[in-house]
Amino acid sequence: MNNLLPYKTKQFFFVLTKLSIVIGALYFIFNKLTSNTQLNFSAFVDFLSANNIFSYKNISFLCILTLLNWFFEVLKWQKLVALFKNITFKTALEQSLGALTASLLTPNRIGEYGAKAIYFTSNFRKKVVLANLISNMSQMFATTIFGIVGLYFLISKYNISINYLRVSRLVIIGVVFLIIIGFGIKNTKYRIKGFSIEKIKNFILELPKPVLTASLVLSVTRYLIFSFQFYLLLIIFKIEIDYFDAMVLITSMYFLSSIVPSIFIFDVIIKGSVALYLFTFIHVDELTILSITTLMWILNFVIPSIFGSYYVLNFNLPKNLDET
Repeated sequence: MNNLLPYKTKQFFFVLTKLSIVIGALYFIFNKLTSNTQLNFSAFVDFLSANNIFSYKNISFLCILTLLNWFFEVLKWQKLVALFKNITFKTALEQSLGALTASLLTPNRIGEYGAKAIYFTSNFRKKVVLANLISNMSQMFATTIFGIVGLYFLISKYNISINYLRVSRLVIIGVVFLIIIGFGIKNTKYRIKGFSIEKIKNFILELPKPVLTASLVLSVTRYLIFSFQFYLLLIIFKIEIDYFDAMVLITSMYFLSSIVPSIFIFDVIIKGSVALYLFTFIHVDELTILSITTLMWILNFVIPSIFGSYYVLNFNLPKNLDET
């Protein structure tokens, strides 16, 4: 019995940890929806009902776009992991949704790195972290490219006043800062939690071009899907705007909100605040924009994280080198 006690104790705390993650994630989701100072939950539901958002046609189309969004995200993860270990699409789905739930409360989803790594044995974990870095970098690349183009057309179309002197100063300071960091890294054996910068650089440079291309293509595909989903919600809420003008605002919104560090659970607030400012250019009321950003959050993160809760609760640590 004494020999079994440590194992049973570990199992108890392991189960308790999984329950804590799931309960914590569900509680904060519930709290965010019901205690949002920007958007009253009852008013939100009433507004959705008034705009027939719960019709079979609307729900089906929106859910299909959500499924496609996560299908391509899971496929991207499967292809990146295949660099060092082949996994099935089902396994990639379990890892992606489980990591989403576990990382929901962490700043900028940083907890996703550890959550995905724990699905693998220790000999794979550093590679898993680097693969997840590539996944996030490729998605950020898509957001940045579309965002910069969107901002260009936004500034041109709406004649936004910009203090170019101040912007130039910030850019110069940023460039100098990056040069100093780059020079320091080059001349020192700098490490980030067990990773040397040299190793990270070599991993990225040695990444097979077909895999890197696939990651970028899948990231762009995902971006086009969830940005179209946002546009579709504008149409459902009877906002008269063509696709190009909508994308100018949507791409600018995602870019600006992505460069603001945040706890992921409050991501909906940041996107809502940025969207409120941008959509004033086409005179969209506050309730409509806050409802759309909240609904986008529910569709693409809340619902998948609820499914991810199942995978968190059924998670078991890998037992040997042949298992994930």
